[in-house]
Amino acid sequence: MFGLFKKKKEVAASNPDLNYSGIVVDMHSHVLPGIDDGAQNPQESIVLIKKMMELGIKKIFATPHIMIDYYRNEPENINAALEVLKAELVAQNIDIEIAAAAERYFDETFEKRINDRRVMTMGDNYVLFELSFINQPPNVIPVIQKMKEMGYKPILAHPERYNYMTIDQMQNIRSWGCDLQLNTISLTGYYGKQVQKKAEEMVDAEIVDFISSDMHHPRHADAFERALRTSYLEKLLVDYPLKNNML
Repeated sequence: MFGLFKKKKEVAASNPDLNYSGIVVDMHSHVLPGIDDGAQNPQESIVLIKKMMELGIKKIFATPHIMIDYYRNEPENINAALEVLKAELVAQNIDIEIAAAAERYFDETFEKRINDRRVMTMGDNYVLFELSFINQPPNVIPVIQKMKEMGYKPILAHPERYNYMTIDQMQNIRSWGCDLQLNTISLTGYYGKQVQKKAEEMVDAEIVDFISSDMHHPRHADAFERALRTSYLEKLLVDYPLKNNML
């Protein structure tokens, strides 16, 4: 009976004016027009970018998907889409620094791209990649080792979204020199309560190296703003050694 009166876990941020200006950089987004499942034209790109700027972001890395079975993007067409977007920003007198990299899917072609040095990087040779949502490839650690040996700095995108991946597994991947990137909207329950719980556990375990929006569309933009009202994002933005502003 008395359990009914237990105090609820506090989830709200204490600072209503919290924004993303402290991290400076959003390093995982899908704002390039027309080349993946993100913005489909420059006008949609601008809507997302304006929301990022409104919330304090000062620099954006657009990271379109590269997936052999779905989005066969290459540096050439990614950079071409970047130029289209930059031209639209100029036309609308919007002043923000924007660059392009990629979110590379860990498929059968990924290791070859590493060997051929045909991967798009951000900052000091950082490479963003994502895994299957079904199971972890058996060669993840050897490929991470190879990337490190070749001078790349791997970043695993949104590990909280891989249902099979535990905090221990994340810590192991990180111990091999791979940074971990958390989607801030995971902290809102956008992807479900289990993902939210794991995201919170990552924060508690202090294994989050980068945070980002992974923004594809206005619903993500709304969740990116809602995340600012959570106590866990406040912890990340106020008292946490994030690396975003190094990019």
